[in-house]
Amino acid sequence: MPAWTTANLPNLSGRSVIVTGSNSGLGFETAKRLAEAGASVTLAIRDLVKGERAAELIRSNAPKGTVQVDRLDVSDLDSVRNFADSWSSRHPNGLDLLINNAGIMAIPRRESPQGIEMQLATNHLGHFALTGLLFPALVAVPNSRVVTVSSLAHKMVKGFNFDDPMGAKKYRAWGAYRQSKLANLLFTVEFSRRLELGDYSVGAVAAHPGFSATNLQGVSSKMRGNSIEYKVTELMNRVVAQSAEMGALPILFAATAPGLPNDSFIGPADKWQTRGYPTIVDRNDSAKDALQARRLWDWSEEITGVQFPF
Repeated sequence: MPAWTTANLPNLSGRSVIVTGSNSGLGFETAKRLAEAGASVTLAIRDLVKGERAAELIRSNAPKGTVQVDRLDVSDLDSVRNFADSWSSRHPNGLDLLINNAGIMAIPRRESPQGIEMQLATNHLGHFALTGLLFPALVAVPNSRVVTVSSLAHKMVKGFNFDDPMGAKKYRAWGAYRQSKLANLLFTVEFSRRLELGDYSVGAVAAHPGFSATNLQGVSSKMRGNSIEYKVTELMNRVVAQSAEMGALPILFAATAPGLPNDSFIGPADKWQTRGYPTIVDRNDSAKDALQARRLWDWSEEITGVQFPF
């Protein structure tokens, strides 16, 4: 079977897309390719100056698509609500594709404006709330789709720690990151179940980029003051990692490949899922745990105050 590349992207003219964290890295590459295919793309990002700079780069290579920039700090639930309300009011025809991509990695312990551990707030809870608030817009479009970007790091945690989910008692930067990436997959498991029970046409899938060269690793090691880790990360990104363009392929496949079953997980095709062209991949048993997925869903609704209108 031929490898899936951006040449396989369908014509997306008239399709509305939101990509969170899209001013750089995987989000930028994803948004760029979708716009080049004709989509109307919203770059949902914290820094409007960086967002406009990214939008101009995309516009110069995407004459068929349109690109706009909206402010969204996905770690701040007030910002998530403001963004969802504003976007929905300006796009009454609904949303074709939501890509939950924004993320942070292994930073020192910080809290969001709502007092939530920052990695969990950014990587999982903010996107959980965003998807729920945009759910009416997704339902308004037949066969819309939500893609949530996870990571190979989910394999390094055995289950979600409901006893200390915020790391208030014991915080490990990498442990918190891995847990947040497991949460992405558990969210997709339970979201898929509820969509199918309700007979919605909305799709819910997940993807991961393998080992791709982005600035996430370098930012985290700098914040923790670990100069050795930073140098090792830079070397690995240059020598071992695949490019951000290749890392975006699983996300683009998950976003546009026809007929993907709900709860599909897309990643690179090599043996270790670290690099290569996209395909459907497996995940750890902990990321398939239906009971944990339901428990996490209920907890996420309680913490965010966002309930999906199923």
